Amino acid sequence: MSTVPETERPKALALARAGVDRAAQHRVDEPWLAAAWSHPTTKVLPIAGGEAFVVDTEEGTELVLLPSFEAPQDGDRYFLGTDDDGVSYFALAGETLPGRLDGDARPAGLREVGAMLSDRDAGLLVHAVALEHWHRLHSFCSRCGHPTEKAGAGHLRRCTSCAAEHYPRTDPAVIMMITDEQDRCLLGRQAIWPEGRWSTLAGFVEPGESIEQAVAREVFEEAGVRVAEVSYVASQPWPFPSSLMLGFMGQADPAGTAITVDGEELAEARWFSREELRAGMAAGEILPPSGISIARHLVELWYGEPLPAAARW
Repeated sequence: MSTVPETERPKALALARAGVDRAAQHRVDEPWLAAAWSHPTTKVLPIAGGEAFVVDTEEGTELVLLPSFEAPQDGDRYFLGTDDDGVSYFALAGETLPGRLDGDARPAGLREVGAMLSDRDAGLLVHAVALEHWHRLHSFCSRCGHPTEKAGAGHLRRCTSCAAEHYPRTDPAVIMMITDEQDRCLLGRQAIWPEGRWSTLAGFVEPGESIEQAVAREVFEEAGVRVAEVSYVASQPWPFPSSLMLGFMGQADPAGTAITVDGEELAEARWFSREELRAGMAAGEILPPSGISIARHLVELWYGEPLPAAARW
């Protein structure tokens, strides 16, 4: 496997940005965490069901971060890190968001505002959403079935019976832009998607499988196309609910470009030239991947320029 040169990789993937040091060395230091929580500069991000409060300003969309003394006292605290000014950041997960805030604050999730947030805010929300979902689904020990309790400032759950330690889960998934000898790209459509929506192929890495093997297997299983070689491009977290998307460019084997869709993962698949994709988007017949997805960046990397603004949705 080769790697796409740095100068050719997509910039600023929406959910792969950060402006806070996670400062993992503090996660088991309870006195430090207590002092950080009570510090007047500390900022708290309330979160519930994958949503947080945001506010739209002249500069853009921002997270609503509360001083710790204004934050609710109930809920699970997750330490998110510190910035260059020594400010500490926590998430506070509850069943619901706090009561209505003053001003124009509104609840929103990553799909809606992830690409609009600053590097710092995008990183904080991705981190908090991923932890909140994991904690919600891991209340019991997978080894003995007894309840688990939060530890490690939200980055660990420990069994109350057998003391087994469980860490947040991340599922690796490959997503790939495959091209043929004519430099056409392979895109597919799922039946549940809106009419006209097309995207790159993707799938989860299976146990005992390399990421290169996963790329080749998924493309063949979904579209019947054989992959000859792949190049790594970039990655970004995808906390819907717990994936890490690994992006690739790939070249199809000239002897294996005939398409046969599986009918399960994909309803349709086809090869697109740049001209065909451009004409389809201009006519409103083709909806490309959304800007928050790494798929969008892979398509644009092949396309050679940003997709038309009218195609963004």
